[in-house]
Amino acid sequence: MSEELDPTRALRVGLEDYELSDDDLAVLDGEHDVHGSDDEGVLPVVAIIGRPNVGKSTLVNRVLGRREAVVQDVPGVTRDRVRYTTEWAGTPFVVVDTGGWEVDVHGLDARVAEQAEIAIELADVVVFVVDASVGATGTDEAVVKLIRRSGKPVVLAANKVDDERTEADASQLWSLGLGEPHPVSALHGRGSGDLLDAVLKAVPEKLVGDAEAPGGPRRVALLGRPNVGKSSLLNKLVGSERVVVDSTAGTTRDPVDELVELGGRPWRFVDTAGIRRRVHQTSGADYYASLRTQAALERAEVAVVLLEASERLTEQDTRIISTVVESGRALVLAFNKWDLTDEERRHYLEREIETDLAQVAWAPRVNISARTGRHTDRLVPALDVALDSWDTRVPTGRLNQFLSEVVQAHPHPLRGGKQPRILFGTQASTRPPRFVLFASGFLEAQYRRFLERRLREQFGFEGSPVEVSVRVREKRRR
Repeated sequence: MSEELDPTRALRVGLEDYELSDDDLAVLDGEHDVHGSDDEGVLPVVAIIGRPNVGKSTLVNRVLGRREAVVQDVPGVTRDRVRYTTEWAGTPFVVVDTGGWEVDVHGLDARVAEQAEIAIELADVVVFVVDASVGATGTDEAVVKLIRRSGKPVVLAANKVDDERTEADASQLWSLGLGEPHPVSALHGRGSGDLLDAVLKAVPEKLVGDAEAPGGPRRVALLGRPNVGKSSLLNKLVGSERVVVDSTAGTTRDPVDELVELGGRPWRFVDTAGIRRRVHQTSGADYYASLRTQAALERAEVAVVLLEASERLTEQDTRIISTVVESGRALVLAFNKWDLTDEERRHYLEREIETDLAQVAWAPRVNISARTGRHTDRLVPALDVALDSWDTRVPTGRLNQFLSEVVQAHPHPLRGGKQPRILFGTQASTRPPRFVLFASGFLEAQYRRFLERRLREQFGFEGSPVEVSVRVREKRRR
């Protein structure tokens, strides 16, 4: 089609009067995903593990080259962020600081081992930090057993080796059987470059977060708070007792990947029942719950969030759902234990859904019983709808015709005597659908939410998050 007859280019004529960057032009030409592409691959994950107060957070700050992790001379300082992206020698990677948990002083060894187990599971390379000035402790040796059992590459960091005189302390750590101890001073930076060289050298070719080949089984993350029935559902779908089920919350310790045939097709389910809060565990475990949730979502395309229909929705339920939406994955809500709910409870549940889940009113809902298998066959249509929406692309001409009609009927409110105008819109990417609007002025959040609602009314997107971003561009100065 010639440029004169191309409706998309005709719509863009007015944009020539505005200041557009090369990045803007790439978005308009469909050559660049403004949010990054899933095809770029995942980054290696490096977990910094060790018992409290050995200098893990100080080492993380040294690796990052800035003070991010909170450091204090007491064990168990809690932080809000434990995952950071950085690079060394031009190679980007993710570093996970596993120091962000509080210690149950009556069960220190158990707590350290438990958190180390989760960190090891999520990592591609493990950096095991030991205080060389103290030497290997019983807790250190317990963690070594976990590392060996995992088979993950490990780099042993002998920390607090501040000068040549204390290097002999590091050599004593050969006894741990993890290979050469790398003497470092996280505080002063001594030896950190050699340590990072060793870390990058240890990165395996196949990463934990690597997605399966395109065209393979669709990947489904099974999420939900403890004891909501995730393992029971997976067992029912598989047709065998694949996962241990117990009435005690937190029975499952590790995520379990399972190929399941549903609707005559294979699906890969990830059971994340390992997300738990043990009775004697402190709130720091929530950091690792969120890490496990995020790791499962990064490997998945769609999430099934299991909710207990017979009980009131909780803050933890809504937090898990928000995590799915923020990750950009498709979403299906499955209300479990439907067979245990009476008419009165179902009435109140509808009211709770209207108030507590209003932000995901677009998500397909399925009422099931994991125990009996009732209506589990309805998961497949819901998954298909969500994934189809997740993959949907709206033609640029149709999108701009829609925007023109909406703006004419409901223009943006006047602010300060000015009225911002939408110049042009394009869908920058799918998975999830992401729309970029070029405008002559700032569009308020309320108006952007209005546009998202109208996009859903017009084009569907049932089961998929939709992102709408705005690029404000001023007219060229003549």
